[in-house]
Amino acid sequence: MLEDLRFALRMLRKSPGFAAIAIFTLALAIGANSAIFSVVNGVLLKPLPYSETERLVGVWHTAPGLNFPLLNASPSTYFTYREEGRVFEQIGLYDNDSLTVTGRGEPEQVDAMEWTEGVLQVLRVAPALGRAFTAKDMQVGSPDTVMMSYSYWQRRFGGAPDTVGRTLTVNGRPFEIIGILPQNFRFLDERADLFTPLQFKRESVFVGNFSYESLARLKPGVTIEQANADVARMLPLMMEKFPMAPGISKQMFVDAKFGPKVRPLKEDVVGDAGNVLWVLMGVAGVVLAIACANVANLLLVRAEGRQQELALRTALGAHWAQIARKLLVESMTLGIIGGVLGLAVAWGGVKLLISKGPANLPRLDQISVDGFVLLYTLGVALLSGLLFGLIPVFKYATPHLSLTLRDGGRGSSEGREHHRTRKILVVSQVALALVLLISSGLMIRTFQSMRDVQPGFQNPVQVLTMRITIPEAQVKDSVQVLQLQQRLIQRIHGVPGVVSASMSNSVTMDGSNSNDPIFVEDFPSAEGKLPPIRRFKHIAPDAFKTMGNPLIAGRDLTWSDMYRMAPVVLISENLAREYWKDPAKALGRRIRETPTSDWREIIGVVGTEYDNGVHKEAPKIVYWPSLIPRFWGEKMNVRRSMTFIVRSPRVGSTAFLKEVQAAVWAVNPALPTANVRTLQSIYDRSMVRTTFTLLMLALAGGVALILGVVGIYGVISYAVSRRTREIGIRIALGAQQGQVQGLFVRDGAVLIAIGLVLGLAVSAAVTRTLSTLLFGVKPMDAGTYAVVSAGLAVAALLACYLPARRATSVDPARALRCE
Repeated sequence: MLEDLRFALRMLRKSPGFAAIAIFTLALAIGANSAIFSVVNGVLLKPLPYSETERLVGVWHTAPGLNFPLLNASPSTYFTYREEGRVFEQIGLYDNDSLTVTGRGEPEQVDAMEWTEGVLQVLRVAPALGRAFTAKDMQVGSPDTVMMSYSYWQRRFGGAPDTVGRTLTVNGRPFEIIGILPQNFRFLDERADLFTPLQFKRESVFVGNFSYESLARLKPGVTIEQANADVARMLPLMMEKFPMAPGISKQMFVDAKFGPKVRPLKEDVVGDAGNVLWVLMGVAGVVLAIACANVANLLLVRAEGRQQELALRTALGAHWAQIARKLLVESMTLGIIGGVLGLAVAWGGVKLLISKGPANLPRLDQISVDGFVLLYTLGVALLSGLLFGLIPVFKYATPHLSLTLRDGGRGSSEGREHHRTRKILVVSQVALALVLLISSGLMIRTFQSMRDVQPGFQNPVQVLTMRITIPEAQVKDSVQVLQLQQRLIQRIHGVPGVVSASMSNSVTMDGSNSNDPIFVEDFPSAEGKLPPIRRFKHIAPDAFKTMGNPLIAGRDLTWSDMYRMAPVVLISENLAREYWKDPAKALGRRIRETPTSDWREIIGVVGTEYDNGVHKEAPKIVYWPSLIPRFWGEKMNVRRSMTFIVRSPRVGSTAFLKEVQAAVWAVNPALPTANVRTLQSIYDRSMVRTTFTLLMLALAGGVALILGVVGIYGVISYAVSRRTREIGIRIALGAQQGQVQGLFVRDGAVLIAIGLVLGLAVSAAVTRTLSTLLFGVKPMDAGTYAVVSAGLAVAALLACYLPARRATSVDPARALRCE
């Protein structure tokens, strides 16, 4: 075998051009496969970095009757499952938060998490320093405590060992630092730095408030099915243990088909990223198949040129099996060299992906070219070498090889049968290239359709957003909170270049959402029936003007409405049309959030807002004032954490951002600005899955097109070179240039036509897998199929025409003399 390897390397050195093209082709294809597999491995295949991850689950619910395939947990479910459960070893509840830290330089808004004492026990994680939360920390009224991430400890406290026990001013109140989490700890896919205890008064808990997430560790031997069955058993118990929320009845839960949805915790982390990644893995496989077909064609041409050599070896005593082994070793050597270089391509691709790829790709820190990826690459390289190496082996390394010395002759015009293998490979390349190009075309149509949607804002590049939270410790009175927020807006409006400014608890596509039922006076719900769930937002005057969302009917909120606490609201156009068909007819109608709360008049209708992304159905939204009395049973409800919205052509400049921050601190120097970003960046983030998929498919389609065209060009060029004598005779007998060219173009056109037909058939089946990624276009879009097929046909025919044109320059006398 070592001798065969030396022979293979020697033969490759003798043909540097062939070796370079083959190795380069394989390196690109294998590198692309390894890079994408690195992502699949890091995101989907690697276990979560916790102990016995197969026992970790996310505890969710489902309410198909309300069109909620996935519903959060609540304090009532948490207490019920902890006290009555038979399958959970431990359970925890958690929620995202944002905290204001002061007293250590400039005020800072820090991403945080609230969780119960069971969370770290579920994950079996112990603090690196200090202690974890206990049941005492969970009690309302207990001393304020906080834990922090290792990175925040290093950044803000320099890793000082005496940090535990110190005080950190959070939201204007002193919190005791009780623990530092381990250096490599990351809570699921969150990026929080501070962690506070989630506190409930058990006697105040009711059935409702499904706004938390929950995780649990199953007892040994318990299955997901058993866990779901036990949760289903406990749901009726929950309704007996706790009172129902105001205006909610047990029958409503029956109508909603409220049920359990316990699932592996990894699904909570990964989400639907697998849909895209497995598609891209398949795309990389297709590119590899095209590359293997291309290299196989090169090997066929090379083996054909070596027929005399191989036959002579056989005549001198070499067994045909030895010849086959030498050819296979040569092809697998190509595969291994291509694999080694492919690893460099993969390494660079992974680095580029981590730095420039989609920021919302889960488990991005787990993606690397590790030992498993190395084994995968080695396997792909060996398998590729074997696959494209077997084709010339089966064709030329046969027991009848010695007949070549007797029958072979230089310059003989070869029949169609002799080229069948190469033609099959070219047809395969065309078909596979068409599949990738059609997939790319569908994603381009999707991208165009998404761009055509009016998302609920205009010119987002000129809109700056930032989160400002006013802690209760700083301003206790609700009206004074609104007054402070108004002063902030006025001061920001005074910054040079600002066109308008306002605030909302959530801006379009930022991922924040609050959903609750509304009761419509004109359409009363049947007794005991739960009305439809709607999206709730809380706004200030000029929010729609600043965002660029048009007012369809009626008027906007005013500051007078806010301070008079007028019972008024606005709604989205799609909500108005659902009930009253004409948005103008919604004006003056009344709605409320519970069956017993105050009726509130609809004073305006604004454009439909695609709050979940333009590729998803737009939610129907109710816009409440940010200060509202008697809301959900509260005497006065004010939104302390708001996203401030600023429209200006100066957005994007560092100087402008500093001026806006200075305007905020001029009003209150203890208020930090958080999540500072443009509306354009939020919009781009919502499009990132489509953009990323489009880019990857476009790259794959481009590579496939090049390889396919090169394959056709190579086959026709080789046919021209092998039929030089025939061409000379035809020209000598008076054949015209067009006739000679047509001879080869027709052969190529037949291959192209067969490849296109096969590619269309395969595309019709394969593109259905893209249906979850498409928007505004069907997987069988006739226009896309036609345009892409025509484009590929033109490119492929051009690849046929160039060598065919060269055939007409053959000198008949020279051709016949050479023969």
